[in-house]
Amino acid sequence: MKFVILFFVFLVAFEHIYFMILEMFYWTKPKGLKTFGMKLEQAESSKVLAANQGLYNGFLAAGLLWGGLAQSTNVMIFFLSCVVIAGAYGAYSTKKIRLFYVQGIPALIGLILILLTENIF
Repeated sequence: MKFVILFFVFLVAFEHIYFMILEMFYWTKPKGLKTFGMKLEQAESSKVLAANQGLYNGFLAAGLLWGGLAQSTNVMIFFLSCVVIAGAYGAYSTKKIRLFYVQGIPALIGLILILLTENIF
């Protein structure tokens, strides 16, 4: 079970590294424009905000990597919970439920597996 939990923790971490790269470095490039469905003018006017958001995604990834590598249950629970909440809010605020499926569901699966394994439920 530990392997499956770590798989989901690292999957979510690598997703957030990818999000960070997209938001910080590719926001105004063709890949970023296509990914986020924006026109160049929109992206140019919001690139500072996107870079800031990317930085936060990097912090989430760092926390997940830390928790996974240290195999710290509390750290993994905290950062997976942050991702689930961010995914739920992102889906709600953008009206794009797909965002929750991509971001929140893998984190939720990892979180549930940890809680079941640790008999926290």
